[in-house]
Amino acid sequence: MMRSMFLTGWLAVLALGPAAWAEDGSFPVDSNLKAGVARVDITPEMPEGGMDVVGHPRHVEGIRDPIRAEVLVLDDGETRAAIVTFDLLGAWSSLVEATRSAVSEAAGVPSDQILVAASHNHSGPGYTPGSAWAEEVTAKLKQAASEAASGMRPVTIGYGEDEITFSINRRKVINGQAVVRLNPDGPNDRRVKVLRFDDGKSLTPMAVLMLGVCHPCFFTWGDDGTPPYPNGYPNMSADFPGEARRYIEAVYGGETTAMFLQGCAGDIRPNLPGLPYRCADEADIQWAGRDLGGAVVRALSRSVVREQLKVRPSYYRIRSAREVVDLPGKREPVPSEMMALKIGPYLLLTMPGEPMVEFGFHIEGLIADRAVPLVVGYANGNIGYIATAAAYPVGGYEPEMSPLSPQAEEVIYTTLDDLANQVIGDVFRVFSKREEEQED
Repeated sequence: MMRSMFLTGWLAVLALGPAAWAEDGSFPVDSNLKAGVARVDITPEMPEGGMDVVGHPRHVEGIRDPIRAEVLVLDDGETRAAIVTFDLLGAWSSLVEATRSAVSEAAGVPSDQILVAASHNHSGPGYTPGSAWAEEVTAKLKQAASEAASGMRPVTIGYGEDEITFSINRRKVINGQAVVRLNPDGPNDRRVKVLRFDDGKSLTPMAVLMLGVCHPCFFTWGDDGTPPYPNGYPNMSADFPGEARRYIEAVYGGETTAMFLQGCAGDIRPNLPGLPYRCADEADIQWAGRDLGGAVVRALSRSVVREQLKVRPSYYRIRSAREVVDLPGKREPVPSEMMALKIGPYLLLTMPGEPMVEFGFHIEGLIADRAVPLVVGYANGNIGYIATAAAYPVGGYEPEMSPLSPQAEEVIYTTLDDLANQVIGDVFRVFSKREEEQED
């Protein structure tokens, strides 16, 4: 009788799922996927007299907070891939090439399976190939990639979403002409998509990958006469992604590494009023950093309750595909790399510039329910603004600054849809040994 009751109780515990295995928050991880992560401070030394930052170019004489890079290495037992993130304005082609070479050498990742993304930070340094700082960045990336690869261990992935409140559309059409104006009625994507990589040793994730949609330009030029920074913030900074990252890592006692991916933020910026907007101060950056950080922590926390742990996959296949296409340009074709990286059910799709927010919504529609999409801009290249065809007739900053013609939009959708098909692996075509069998 006692033995029967014991077995019944033990089976009931098993039925509750992994979260019931340990009261201290640890849970078993049975997965083919291994991951390792490392972060590195790449802040350039501030010379006497200061230096220039890019994005909204200005002279700075101090450093508010570090400029960082992070390396996440993933291996499913057959395929190895990596995601590298930077607190920089763009994933310039020279930076992408140097990063892929360094990470490939140090972590054994094929270079065509390395995704290189920038936050689009407007208060960070530029990148000059061959400079002393560029060489320093490469050396630090090698060190970080080696650390990430040597620390790989089995993980499962949790997913969650939440929302931010500080972003707003910056295009408004007045009398048939688009102008720069904060537009609360314009399209916006306030969702934050969060992946957490868990080794099961505790409720602290090994790594956090968050995707948000907003220009990191809190610390930028102010409008005329707005104190305290009418000429822009005088210090280098990682802007709100860096502030959010520190918040998240502090919540977990510094035992996790948070990484930021920028979404389709071409026409989305911080909601700071002014003419057309003002530069942020410390209160503003704390608002944004804690708003994003809080949203991410909420999503992270929900994704490890027992019901969520129970539905996590135990098998994650890594598949990647990339293609360089000539996008139709205003003057000449614009070579552009696009990439699909699938990790289990999660699908990252990249564009090498600043896509307007509508691109993200449309691309997600192409994927439907075939995968969990994360649409990433500012990755694997830096061609500038990517405007929708509908934006060109009314003009405005984004289509006027873009090197592309309106016809580029459809080419982007076709290319990303094809890349998604390659890595998702479900079949849309009827295959036959003989072509004539497909007639009729």
